[in-house]
Amino acid sequence: MTGTTTTPPPGLSLRAALAELSAAGPGAVPAHEGPEDPTQVADHYARRYAGVPATGRSRDEPAVLYPGVRGGPVLLGLYGDEERLRRWLPGLPPRVTPDTADRLMAEAARPQCAPVTVRGPGCQQHRLTGGAVDLTALPALTCTPRDAGPYLTAALVRAEDPETGETALSAHRMLVLDRTRLTLWMVPGRQLGALYERVVGDGRPLPVTVNIGVPPAAMVASALGSRFLPGGLDKLAVAGALARQPVATAPALTQPASALAEAEIVLEGYLDGSLADEALPGAQPAGSLPEFLGYDGGARTGLPVLTVTAVTHRSAPLYQAVIGPGREQSHILGTAGALSAALSLREVLPRAPGVRVCGTHLAAAGGGMLLLTVAVRKESAAGDHVLDVLARELLDRHPFVKTVLFTDDTIAIGCAEDLLWALLTRCNLGADTRAWPQFRPVPMDPSQTPEWAAVRHGAERPPGRVSVDATTPYALRARTVRSFGP
Repeated sequence: MTGTTTTPPPGLSLRAALAELSAAGPGAVPAHEGPEDPTQVADHYARRYAGVPATGRSRDEPAVLYPGVRGGPVLLGLYGDEERLRRWLPGLPPRVTPDTADRLMAEAARPQCAPVTVRGPGCQQHRLTGGAVDLTALPALTCTPRDAGPYLTAALVRAEDPETGETALSAHRMLVLDRTRLTLWMVPGRQLGALYERVVGDGRPLPVTVNIGVPPAAMVASALGSRFLPGGLDKLAVAGALARQPVATAPALTQPASALAEAEIVLEGYLDGSLADEALPGAQPAGSLPEFLGYDGGARTGLPVLTVTAVTHRSAPLYQAVIGPGREQSHILGTAGALSAALSLREVLPRAPGVRVCGTHLAAAGGGMLLLTVAVRKESAAGDHVLDVLARELLDRHPFVKTVLFTDDTIAIGCAEDLLWALLTRCNLGADTRAWPQFRPVPMDPSQTPEWAAVRHGAERPPGRVSVDATTPYALRARTVRSFGP
């Protein structure tokens, strides 16, 4: 489908989202002329603005511009406030449940939500190919002195198999090796990894675009679990449903792939099976960069290398990044993760009589992945005995979820204090917690490592993941009503 460009809403344009924030008045989007060095920007933002888990301060994060950075202006914190992210996504259900997630998927499957192709996109106003390509000229951030080097941290990889039409859309950390090459770390089990293995295994290169400064709807949709999307639904169609308008794409110049037309910067290239360690030339792999949980990550060896054949960008492009841990990344992962969790519960609910799922939420403190809260309404006494069925399904299908916390539907599951209140007054942790040792640990969580298990528990392996029942027994509902509750 081909369309013409129009002024997009905030959900379909980073610039429109930023303009909406700026319209609130002077200082709504703080700007700092310094620092100039891309190795100092993340530290400045983390210390001055970031919240949990990057720092020990509970606060929303503002969008902040650093216009004086060498290589071009840098934007951090765009997604640091869950409420404004929701404001830009009018199609996102106020409460994410299996029913509302299903309705969103049905909307995404309508032709009106399919991505449209535009001519003369903003992302191709300026074009660099051949010897003019120089990734080291980008203001890619080095977040700490321990990082392996400069990384792309808020870029979406759009891969397409020209023979089958299969696509993938996801965010990955990418280390800038030199003028034309990036390493790309794919978490095992992701759609891009499977597509890469099939195409490269056939002896063909996999064409991709790397999109920086993308529409908020595309950023959230990219973090959805592909396995939960019905019928191979394109994530960009889901983005269209979230924004209630289709996402615009444009053909790349040097690869048989498409770019996000509203992106600020696009790298075109391919993956051909070439590998490199996650370290700058001449260095040994050590650390990578700060991870979403707030700790330094470890570098990987033998990662796929992405070779860049062209760089295109808008006039005066904004370079968007995230610092790794912090509210911003947590809200991206958590918003998509709540939808994925709700979708994964559809098939198991018939085996859980007496309970209705009324909301799902992933806490920012767990990086938007580790702590999943599920609000339920018990409709009969049978609901007291089926939460383990839901927990098993969630832990089995969401390998980064460490703790599933069940609460009543009267609890504000997006409020950390209300969750603590439920834990303190509707739960006895010693009796109402169930361990699930059969599920593999999350190695990025220090408390789930073998070393931690050995020192803390005297065991060879971590104790596993858990579910917690902080719900009111069905028979006692009338005796545990909040004095001033609804």
